[in-house]
Amino acid sequence: MSAAISLSASFSKHLVDSNQRSLLNSRRIHFTGTRCTIARRELLRKSIALSVCCSLLAVDKAQGMEMLPFKEDGYNFWTWRGHKIHYVVEGSGPAVVLVHGFGASAFHWRYNIPELAKNYKVYALDLLGFGWSEKAIIEYDASIWMDQLSDFLSEIVKEPAFLVGNSLGGFTVLLTAAEKTSKVRGVVLLNSAGQFGDPNKKSDKKEGESAIDKFLVKPLKEAFQRVVLGVIFWQSKQPARIEKVLKSVYINSANVDEYLVKSITAPASDPNAGEVYYRLMTRFMTNQSKYTLDSLLGKLSCPLLLLWGDLDPWVGPTKAARIKEFYPNTSVVNLQAGHCPHDEVPELVNKALLEWLNSNSLEPNPSSLQTV
Repeated sequence: MSAAISLSASFSKHLVDSNQRSLLNSRRIHFTGTRCTIARRELLRKSIALSVCCSLLAVDKAQGMEMLPFKEDGYNFWTWRGHKIHYVVEGSGPAVVLVHGFGASAFHWRYNIPELAKNYKVYALDLLGFGWSEKAIIEYDASIWMDQLSDFLSEIVKEPAFLVGNSLGGFTVLLTAAEKTSKVRGVVLLNSAGQFGDPNKKSDKKEGESAIDKFLVKPLKEAFQRVVLGVIFWQSKQPARIEKVLKSVYINSANVDEYLVKSITAPASDPNAGEVYYRLMTRFMTNQSKYTLDSLLGKLSCPLLLLWGDLDPWVGPTKAARIKEFYPNTSVVNLQAGHCPHDEVPELVNKALLEWLNSNSLEPNPSSLQTV
């Protein structure tokens, strides 16, 4: 299956075009000697390659796993606060919005969108700074993505929706559901980011900055961080490195293919991507103490489903158990998968997600369009 997935539409087109050119060229060749033999061998080789491609794609469909086609230029775009935002929309029915994790994009839901869209209107959103959305040079904070998702619900979805998020996307949908309750019908978290608060932790209030700190220590620290993070970013956007990281968090790495790697490397080539990465790592990642899971769950008022990859080396099942303990209106499905169960075991995630959505969609929509 993974071999078929890695053959993108552009590669398939290249094979077809090459095949056609070979046929035209072969008519100009005098069928004598070595030149004729070489031409026939080349034509045969390309024909076999094309046949293998078509056969593998047919096997993939026969196994029942439809995949969202990869598009180099993305799907749909929406202007939010002057920034270009990418999203995918498929199907009809109650609204479901999918939000990716750190470094990923809407294409990470490639196996989920087609299946969910059979019964729901499915949106997959690229957060600002990620995927095909603009790499805006701003101060990043979790509230930025909450505002983006909230306005997306108001302006594009136009009705209360079920929010589904993986990793950073899980934290984003939880924050949105906690703060914008009328816009959300239910929340699904897949190995969500975020931490519970520590009641014993002392306040981090800082006294006024000294002149030495402001004009010497801080600039030196920032310069050092830029150099180190610049090197890390350059390394992290290399295809081989991305593949290695993905395989370290996918217990079954069969779906770590060229399609997935390309959906991550392409956005990373944006001229502003390095600066966005620096700001995320130095501002956002170190300033999230005010957004604790317990504070967000304390505000939540809708059904919650946890689809948890228990073999995740980053976020284990202990967090899922603690979330359920803290918020009783939670259903938990434990999966033998890593950090991204929706892409690693999509058939199991789709089944569990659809069962939960179907049961919760039977309840009346809590808000009218005017309240969104």
